[in-house]
Amino acid sequence: MDRSEFLQSMFAKKSSVKAATKIKPSIALQEEDDPFTGGINVYTGSWTDNEVIHLLKRLTYGAPVEEVNYFKTLSFSQAVDILLNTVNTSANLGEPIKTYNPVTTTTPSTDGDWSVPVGRTWVNTPTSSGSVNASRRQSLKAWWFINLINQPRSIEEKMILFWSSHFAIEFDTIGIGTINYKYLQTLRQHCLGNFKAFTKAITLDPAMLLYLNGYLNTKTAPDENYARELQELFTLGKGPESLYTEDDVKAAARVLTGYDVDKPTVTSYFKPTKHDTNPKQFSSFYNNAVINRPLAEAESELDDLLNIIFDINEVSKYICRKLYRFFVYDDITADTELTIITPLAATFKNNNYEIKPVLAQLFKSAHFFDVLQNGAMIKSPLDYVVGLIRECKIKFPPKSNPTLLYKHVGYFSAGILPALNQDLGDPPNVSGFAAYYQSPLFDRIWVDADTFGKRQNLIAQLTGTGYSSAGFKLLIEPVDIAKRMPNPEDPNLLIQDLNKYFLPRTLSQSLRDNIKVDILLTGQTSDYYWSDAWIDYISNPADLNNYSVVNTRLKNLVIYFLSKLEEYHLM
Repeated sequence: MDRSEFLQSMFAKKSSVKAATKIKPSIALQEEDDPFTGGINVYTGSWTDNEVIHLLKRLTYGAPVEEVNYFKTLSFSQAVDILLNTVNTSANLGEPIKTYNPVTTTTPSTDGDWSVPVGRTWVNTPTSSGSVNASRRQSLKAWWFINLINQPRSIEEKMILFWSSHFAIEFDTIGIGTINYKYLQTLRQHCLGNFKAFTKAITLDPAMLLYLNGYLNTKTAPDENYARELQELFTLGKGPESLYTEDDVKAAARVLTGYDVDKPTVTSYFKPTKHDTNPKQFSSFYNNAVINRPLAEAESELDDLLNIIFDINEVSKYICRKLYRFFVYDDITADTELTIITPLAATFKNNNYEIKPVLAQLFKSAHFFDVLQNGAMIKSPLDYVVGLIRECKIKFPPKSNPTLLYKHVGYFSAGILPALNQDLGDPPNVSGFAAYYQSPLFDRIWVDADTFGKRQNLIAQLTGTGYSSAGFKLLIEPVDIAKRMPNPEDPNLLIQDLNKYFLPRTLSQSLRDNIKVDILLTGQTSDYYWSDAWIDYISNPADLNNYSVVNTRLKNLVIYFLSKLEEYHLM
């Protein structure tokens, strides 16, 4: 069963959903029995709207018309290079804002949080209040979500999501807002840099030391949690070529003894007195390496450990497989392993584990732009929700009113996303979100009868009453969507463009004709029934009757594309 057929089964289960028109759901256009033929060689095909949209939806969130128009003016190689730039900085991102009221959080008057005014950042002020930290975690998620919907022309935000599911922690488990924020900063700093340096940084990150008990790992009471996940999840994986032993886990744990966390200053530090100074013997998998430095050089044992791990070829293959499944497709066949993963892994290792060269090779490949890649993946909740917001240009309160902004952003970050099983910063466990690694379903995990219904309910609310709070309403504006299209007065071109920007596959001409007649022409047969209505509205937009005529038809059209076609869930 391919993705389209899988989603059609969800439509069949949702018997309570009434069709907006008499039009039947779209049909599946392809089978998925390892259909991709392009290799890792550089893509030499066409560079049209379709290829731009595919690139943007995989590397960023959604493909707004304006972004498509910009990238279409470049070559595909230039487009990839721009997207691989790291452009977000602290200056343009800002920091999470205090929008909660300390009175309602029962914060003691002696707590440092009282010194932080509402509307200012809390990231530099420690607190010992559990209720404040709970509010800060929601503030952090809202800030993260704001970065997603306002993302620049860069893969950076998508990479931060990838690494947050690879080097996974749980915000709720850590509990401390400032430490969770520092973890996100570590991801941002290294997300497109050197993977080996990244692994060292995450090993010493206060959040990871707390999450996997690294701060409890001492010579008298060794804790193997992080040492195990460092090899099993973070670097080597669990494949047939990852032949490290239980003794290797124990030896690595002893290497990592002595690290602790200073929570108020959000830093980690080394305690020499708690470090195991005895020789650490590793197995033949690591060439029988022995790590044993004098106490004065004990902190360098972490570098020694990473050196022996990163000397294993499986590290580069494992990470390349994860990148492939996240950005391209879940099924890695023997042919994919040979023709795509193996050369990517060679590039990774030959470039000393720099991340950008691997991504550039993958995203510039004929394989990535194979036409059958279009619509081959089910959108994650984040791709679905953030893509929807960006493609429909849903308006949020201004940054000048952070309390109102965070409240409306929280509707998504604290409400919708957890309900769709992708809670930012809180994956289910240390393995991250199952859809990125769990065979055989992978991205099919994102959609079941419950979450599929919630996706449709979200569209119904945003195209209906919207989400209102404190006098501001989040709403999809169908007329505004039409205005952003190249030729909204032509019903044929309007439907063609909505198909192009919203759906990864081209609907049949007969289906598009039916959509036009049943929705835009309200049962009539002449195109001017729509064209005249649109021209009348543009000529006099203040006329409520003119607006109502086009808005009603466009609302039904948008609902149909976003809610009645399984293709909108694909990318």
